[in-house]
Amino acid sequence: MAGYLTTHVLDTARGCPGEGIKIDLYEISGETRTYVTSLTTNSDGRTDSPILPESAFRTGTYELVFHVGAYFDAAGINSGEPRFLDTIPLRFGMSEGAHYHVPLLVSPYSFSTYRGS
Repeated sequence: MAGYLTTHVLDTARGCPGEGIKIDLYEISGETRTYVTSLTTNSDGRTDSPILPESAFRTGTYELVFHVGAYFDAAGINSGEPRFLDTIPLRFGMSEGAHYHVPLLVSPYSFSTYRGS
């Protein structure tokens, strides 16, 4: 089975999908962080396609960067200046050719993640 990476964002403060959130993907090799791609979440809080499709998948260490500050600003939620959460980096490893799903559950003052299915 070839691997691929998906993600989605849930706004736990408002109880809805995180729509319109920019997500950047980087590949990490030692101290080097290499930009791979950017996607934006749709009305379901998901990207329209895998953020790392089968054709580009390689095992290794990656980082998803979720730009949640602009999302909360657009929703009229102000957490102060500077924002408590603006960009959220999640660094993780993918060690096998499988589906990795790395969601973000977020509010203006907290976040969590897990390996989903």
